[in-house]
Amino acid sequence: MQFSCIANRIHRGPLSISCSMLASILLFSLAFVCSPRFLAAADPDPKSAADFPNDLRLAPLKDLNGYFPMSVPKSIDEWQKRADIVRKQIQVANGLYPWPTKTPLNAVVHGKIQRDDYTIEKVYFESLPGFYVTGNLYRPKSNSKPVPAILCPHGHWPKGRFYDAGEELIKKEIESGSELFSDSGRSPLQARCVHLARMGCIVFHYDMIGYADSQQISVDIAHGFAKQRPEMNSPETWGLFSPQAESHLQSIIGLQTWNSIRSIDFVESLPDVDANRIGVTGSSGGGTQTMLLAALDDRIKASFPAVMVSTSMQGGCTCENGCLLRINTGNIEFSSLFAPKPQGMTAADDWTKEMSTKGFPEIRQIYSLYGKADDVFLSDHTEFGHNFNAVSRKAMYELMNRVFGLDADVNERDFVRSTTEEMSVWNSAHPGPESGDAFERKLLKHWHSDNQSLVAQHLPTDSDSHAKFQNLMHVALTSIFGRSFNEELNTENDLEFEQSEKIERDPYYFFSGTINKTVRGEAIPVHLLYPKSWNQEVVIWTSETGKQMVADSTGQPTDAANQLLNQGFAVIGADLFMQGDFIKDGQPVTQGRKVAEKRESAAYSFGYNHTLFAQRAHDIISLVAFAKTHERNPSAVHLVAVDKTGPIAAAARALCGKNVERAVIHTHGFRFGNVTDYLGVDFVPGAAKYGDLDGMLAVAAPGNVLIIGEGDKVPLMTAQTYKALGASASVTLQSQVDVAKLVDWLSGE
Repeated sequence: MQFSCIANRIHRGPLSISCSMLASILLFSLAFVCSPRFLAAADPDPKSAADFPNDLRLAPLKDLNGYFPMSVPKSIDEWQKRADIVRKQIQVANGLYPWPTKTPLNAVVHGKIQRDDYTIEKVYFESLPGFYVTGNLYRPKSNSKPVPAILCPHGHWPKGRFYDAGEELIKKEIESGSELFSDSGRSPLQARCVHLARMGCIVFHYDMIGYADSQQISVDIAHGFAKQRPEMNSPETWGLFSPQAESHLQSIIGLQTWNSIRSIDFVESLPDVDANRIGVTGSSGGGTQTMLLAALDDRIKASFPAVMVSTSMQGGCTCENGCLLRINTGNIEFSSLFAPKPQGMTAADDWTKEMSTKGFPEIRQIYSLYGKADDVFLSDHTEFGHNFNAVSRKAMYELMNRVFGLDADVNERDFVRSTTEEMSVWNSAHPGPESGDAFERKLLKHWHSDNQSLVAQHLPTDSDSHAKFQNLMHVALTSIFGRSFNEELNTENDLEFEQSEKIERDPYYFFSGTINKTVRGEAIPVHLLYPKSWNQEVVIWTSETGKQMVADSTGQPTDAANQLLNQGFAVIGADLFMQGDFIKDGQPVTQGRKVAEKRESAAYSFGYNHTLFAQRAHDIISLVAFAKTHERNPSAVHLVAVDKTGPIAAAARALCGKNVERAVIHTHGFRFGNVTDYLGVDFVPGAAKYGDLDGMLAVAAPGNVLIIGEGDKVPLMTAQTYKALGASASVTLQSQVDVAKLVDWLSGE
């Protein structure tokens, strides 16, 4: 192998740039040059934009108000593969992978209210031990056989189930034609439940966390979280929105999604419900809940998310945002996951107003792949503001009527509006449960303990169970990091070397340049050292100092690199993202970037963008793929990280698997669960949930690994996994960095 060949490998085939990619590059260039980072005049010797790598990751971060179009696959097979990836991403991001243990609901139904042709009851049950879902159950009075059940999550209506628009507002809405009657208009949430019951459905109208009777976690925390709480940020016991909760993917959106899933369990348990006919409908924040439930739970047979499906704003509340959730996807794709089952949605004079031309046509194309284009529709009423008014509700009734064969009248009639006292679940006979900070910690502790138990059950005991463990970890880690080695291999003509310098010395060649990942617009500045007596093996050495770890700009190798060259190894050193060439003042980056959002919830930034740690792991994966797939076919690619890039290398190696022959990882005792700043460079949502760094080391078994920084014991999951495969000898411990021994170990000595 000659690295001079790499310089000529700028194109391994025809390079085509799509219009969309060209537009992205032009937009990036404008944002890049105009960024305050590059216009600052205070720096006496500032770098110009041209001095930085041409990397799209330097562009402004995406936020919930960005543009979220969907690219429609060409075939149903291609879509189903994509749908599986997105569905798993949603499950992982909600903290529900693997599915939590379904504990007893212990449901209580009480306080029946008699109306003319329907009844209302009060309901509470435990979605998790001690954590209650609360709501009202509407039943038709005359039904002789099991009937459909409709779940009704609500959005951010003031007081939730107890919402009352008031007399003045309803007069205006009746005049505008958005509502028909006084009581139904004053409580549009009750209106849909009442009419669905009159149509012959059982309806469960349940609270969002913090609304109405669901007060175990306050509305200020669940929906108004703004400031980190130091007293709730502890590696031992933590609260919601803390770095620890995020590193275990514990969130309000996850709890609400789980409440929705358990609500299906509840209605299924009712003897008068037909479990094969269950639907869901909600608007705004309730539309978000509707989309997620319909995407994740196959028991839903009809879905109607109102005023929420959009290529525009994706959901502004803390309860609608979760870390990882919308990275490279969005609400249009979420609603498409329900195809080919019947679905309706609405547009209004809000962020959904362009749905008829942006978003809905793509959803309909997905349905067309199944030959079911007519099974999805958009009720487009942009003459009204954000709503779930009588006009929109009628469109929903028509969907449920058709899908569930109700043959019912879809025209609303007025009704007796229920009072807060009548609807409230808690009273002296049914006192409300515990709440507050102590309960919040207790709830998250149970969720964490249950997950630990589920992951432990997947730890391999032999080669057969190892495959199940690998599958669990593969789904989790590819969702967390958004990248896999197979993706690198399957993207043709994507990794290209752009040479900027070549120096020939007696025993080796030195090359400097950039490895470009063209499809994603990513750039990795590198130094390449190639010995003239090459042993067919490549060592990628990562460092906090970037590519300078292996050689300086004149091509002089460091002592460590020189020892590798003497043994015949080719060596690659790289500036991972925001190292070396990416920084203008030579000072290491100490915090990750965040979007322009005052609320200190990690999901606003990292529900749409990968963290710095994850982006650096992407670079290592790309480096491995570049070396591994080179046309001179190296026999082995090794990875070395003996400073604080060790955990990054461990994560990348977990995703590269057997494509890394030997790895030297200095962990420095690091654990993701101990990170206390969600803007810290080591923060990764979900990284502590699956065994933390130990799990990442374990998943690469039986590959050879030299671990430094863990004392005299191999971490538990790693030890058990290697033992199960009869490969304990493949793990070597070293108390401190010894380059000579390290080089001997890489050589197999």
